[in-house]
Amino acid sequence: MNTRADTIDDIGRYVMPSFPPCPSDLGFLFGTRHGVPEFCDAALRLWQDGMFRRLLVSGGRTGGAPFAEADVIADHLVGLGIPETALILETAATNTGENVRFGRARVAEVMDVAAIGSVVVIGKVCSTRRYLMTLRRHWPGLSVTVSPVNYFGVPADRWHEHDEFRARVLGEFAKIPRYLAEGFLTEIDDTSTAAESSEHTPR
Repeated sequence: MNTRADTIDDIGRYVMPSFPPCPSDLGFLFGTRHGVPEFCDAALRLWQDGMFRRLLVSGGRTGGAPFAEADVIADHLVGLGIPETALILETAATNTGENVRFGRARVAEVMDVAAIGSVVVIGKVCSTRRYLMTLRRHWPGLSVTVSPVNYFGVPADRWHEHDEFRARVLGEFAKIPRYLAEGFLTEIDDTSTAAESSEHTPR
């Protein structure tokens, strides 16, 4: 982990690196119980902009909810106009590692997973780095960009001014080194791209 990241700006840049979304073989929406409308709006914009043709939505039942996160999100997406046939739902994952591992297995059931070289991630802005590091660990070889969803009501560079936003960013900053030590994550290179493979041409 970057031990120099000890100021507000440094922590924010580390936890929330910027990899602007690019047209990709697959969209990957990490499940959530928070900010569902904002997540779905972000996915719709990417869909309309041609950033992906198929969207993996991964998320099981968490926090005692009666329905899987993926099912709830999918209902919203279809209501917004994304075709149900464009969605790939994974409804068992309860953490980010499972999102990637179970999601990849689910994609392999309906697509040639070996042909997927690029993914655009849709997820909480405060978890950006952990998403990328989890993908690098459990689905290596991808070119990955991110559409971060900020549902906190303040700009990302003012994360420290919002109680929940601040708690989540600092929580991520604290857990990443532990997760690295436990082998759950693989570090990414901030200086260029989150990708291990950048020559793949999206279909």
